[in-house]
Amino acid sequence: MSDQTTIKSGEVLPTSLKDAISERYLAYAMSTIMSRSLPDVRDGLKPVHRRLLYAMRMLKLDPNSGYKKCARVVGDVIGKYHPHGDQSVYDALVRLAQDFAQRYPLVDGQGNFGNIDGDNAAAMRYTESRMTIFADLLLRDLDQDTVDFRPTYDGEDKEPVVLPAAFPNLLANGSAGIAVGMATSIPPHNASELCDGLLYLVKYYTAEPVEQPKSRLDKLLQYIPGPDFPTGGELVEKPENIREAYLTGRGGFRQRAKWEVEQGARGTYQVVVTEIPYQVQKGKLIERIAELIQSKKLPLLADVRDESAEDIRLVLEPRSKNVEPEMLMQGLFRLTDLESRFSLNMNVLDASQTPRVMGLQEVLESFLRHRFEVLQRRSRNRLEKIKNRLEVLEGYLIVFLNLDEVIRIIREEDHPKQSLIDTFKLTEVQAEAILNMRLRSLRKLEEMELRTEHDNLSAEKADLEALLESEELQKSAITQELKDLKKLLKEHPEVTNRRTVIGEAQELPEVPLEAMIEKEPITVICSEKGWVRALKGHVTETGEEKYKDGDKGKFWIPAETTDKLILFATNGRFYTIGCDKLPRGRGHGEPIRLMIDLGNDQDIVALFVHKPGRKLIIASTDGRGFIVDENSVIAQTRNGKQTLNVSGDVEAAFCEEINGDSVAVIGENRKLNCFAVEEISEMSRGRGVTLQRYKDGGLSDITTFNKDEGLSWKSGDRTRTEADLTGWYTRRGNAGRLAPRGFSRNNKFK
Repeated sequence: MSDQTTIKSGEVLPTSLKDAISERYLAYAMSTIMSRSLPDVRDGLKPVHRRLLYAMRMLKLDPNSGYKKCARVVGDVIGKYHPHGDQSVYDALVRLAQDFAQRYPLVDGQGNFGNIDGDNAAAMRYTESRMTIFADLLLRDLDQDTVDFRPTYDGEDKEPVVLPAAFPNLLANGSAGIAVGMATSIPPHNASELCDGLLYLVKYYTAEPVEQPKSRLDKLLQYIPGPDFPTGGELVEKPENIREAYLTGRGGFRQRAKWEVEQGARGTYQVVVTEIPYQVQKGKLIERIAELIQSKKLPLLADVRDESAEDIRLVLEPRSKNVEPEMLMQGLFRLTDLESRFSLNMNVLDASQTPRVMGLQEVLESFLRHRFEVLQRRSRNRLEKIKNRLEVLEGYLIVFLNLDEVIRIIREEDHPKQSLIDTFKLTEVQAEAILNMRLRSLRKLEEMELRTEHDNLSAEKADLEALLESEELQKSAITQELKDLKKLLKEHPEVTNRRTVIGEAQELPEVPLEAMIEKEPITVICSEKGWVRALKGHVTETGEEKYKDGDKGKFWIPAETTDKLILFATNGRFYTIGCDKLPRGRGHGEPIRLMIDLGNDQDIVALFVHKPGRKLIIASTDGRGFIVDENSVIAQTRNGKQTLNVSGDVEAAFCEEINGDSVAVIGENRKLNCFAVEEISEMSRGRGVTLQRYKDGGLSDITTFNKDEGLSWKSGDRTRTEADLTGWYTRRGNAGRLAPRGFSRNNKFK
């Protein structure tokens, strides 16, 4: 009995859902990777682009022919080669024609093919197209058996697996795509620089692939310093980052808009942006700048205007002539796409159709290897044709040497073909060619032409055989091809001259907050329940302010929009809020807990404007505390910064600015203790040291003062001062003694 199981048609086999989904998803993923998203390293094209160019070639839309409707091209592509939607194919065709998207457009479009503002192209029935010289270079020698062909999706025709590609299209035009589990992102480069790099590498080419020294990358980077974007701009990436990106095939390039200053009357000026980063839509960029002006996040900028025609011209008007242009542009670079980052991920399909990430050197070597293969296949194809022609020519020459006998055989023999083969030792091909020869070819002049052709073809045959046997001759041929390509590129300087300037890699200096926010006086109001708002101007508290039912005022703080508010809560955390982010208006405002991560079970201890360099004393209800530098409590996140550690029933309760050389603390037991500030440690985080010791209760209040001036406190509407602190001025950590007669009944200093 055979071990093999015969599966009948329509039979259902049990399988696990996991295996079924895995198998189908893997098939889908591989289809997406190989047939849609990743370019081939040899011609730099995805299948849809390759099929578009091949269909245009079949329609004879070469650079010197007339245009044809794009609908005709798209129809041929989806009908013969690409079984996908017409809109996706048309979108691919449009992109190949956009000079702001392609560094070297492969399609010459006539009509509306979109613009850098982000507007869409016209419908395919209105636009026309043909190939450019760069597309012609990619297709050159396609009919000379230089590449393999495969059946189309319906099996009725054939299409090329890859194009011969006499142009380094992958790096010249770049590529972008997202597959399943992988993606590719390759920026455009200057083709003339790529030719220089290829001319350098071709000297080290070997028939058998070997790992090349990484040291050659440094020499390559002298020829190819970085990407060359169609929209120009300035490349401001560090050289070491560029080298690392090209070495590994992963990284990124920081690009910046190109701008200049135009002077006006009376010392005024305006900044004019003439080039913007690659793949940034001008329309959306202007909208973004306008939004920032509207929201006052760009206070240095008064207005933006688009005066672009064929060239880009964005006019930026500063709010004041005293504003430095560099400071203005720094803000724009930080907040808008006038500076952007283009990622590098050279994930491509190699010659065996395996997706992998390559470095710059490996990509160029793969292109060279493809060109050598094209050269060899083209030479073998030509050599085969020459051999066939020489065989026919040798038969013709026999005719001229034995013309009368050949004529007799043809006229008299019943089987002239076989008789010619037997008589003159001819081949089948030669005999057939002689029988098909026209009488006019028997002229003496024709014999001389045949001998000349025979000699020329024999010489060409010898050259081709020598070429195929010699790697050095092949290198010379490829070198000449690259030189011819570079010469052709020089004939089109408007397309091939470098557009992106290699600038200095410098980090943007920190722009002060005051420079990015319009400075205005405000009054910050915060209620006892944590509702906060900001009134315009410095407003005096009148007592008639309205709060929500059951709520009342707690903090009334004059500030500026450029200030930072510091909030200290009962959980011992400090929080930071920008005054420019506070809600405006005369309503009830918004809960401050929406701006920071402060729990509903926590209360606000202190709220004040940040003043750099101050020293604060913070303390908890159990009488422990320490001194902290105000600069160190600034929080960068909504979660705040833990400073005073508390646990259980103990809470943070006090935060006071140090104004004096002494500290006074009073407990809930009305015992007062005073001591020198130097006795308290300065810390950045912790529980602190004991300020006062209690048997029952805890800390009621804390303040600082100058010993020489005495201790003051408020009692009703009066302020009282105790100059003689004998008995109260002791050491930190003592229990203290009862407060002086007349001390406030609420056990508070203020």
